Amino acid sequence: MPKAKPLSKEQIQAAQAKTKSNMAAARYLHVSYQHYKKWAKLYKLFDSHKNQAGKGIPKFLRGPKKMPHMLEIIEGRIAASSFDPNKLKYALIEQGYLLEECAICKFKERRVLDYKMPLLLHFKDNNSNNYSLDNVQLLCYNHYFLTVGDIFNTKDIKQIESKQEHFGTTDKIEWEVDDYHLQRLKELGLEDEEDVNQYISRI
Repeated sequence: MPKAKPLSKEQIQAAQAKTKSNMAAARYLHVSYQHYKKWAKLYKLFDSHKNQAGKGIPKFLRGPKKMPHMLEIIEGRIAASSFDPNKLKYALIEQGYLLEECAICKFKERRVLDYKMPLLLHFKDNNSNNYSLDNVQLLCYNHYFLTVGDIFNTKDIKQIESKQEHFGTTDKIEWEVDDYHLQRLKELGLEDEEDVNQYISRI
């Protein structure tokens, strides 16, 4: 894993000017909090940007009626972790930041049953909190599999492929057997009609 690059005083000051907490400044710079803290303390800029009370930071919930302001998330001023990831995906589409189609093949066909589209939000740097527009893209299942990795694990695939429709009935079935075959079945140790019916049903 490559070593994180040093942060300049100017970089930290610029990040702090656009954010309301040290945590948000670290996200803005796309670095870990510990890495940011190390350099902010070195330049004596850490304590002045503390915001333990969360003053000025909106409290977002994961409720169904909350819609995030995507520009603030894209620019790192608000934590993406405050929102439902699925809601963020559709906010990117609804607010015009991403087209609802595969970024590679342009696939955009919807399923007739529920109008859903098989698109996954891919983070190029594998950081699911980095919503900068050069880091996110929508991919269809096929191109996600070809360019990123597996969509389903082995257990998922086994469950999908083992699903079969079972046609049958739980009602009791009475089989008609002629005297000859009934005698042969009795010779096998089947003493009454109940045993015969169960034996034939299993066959």
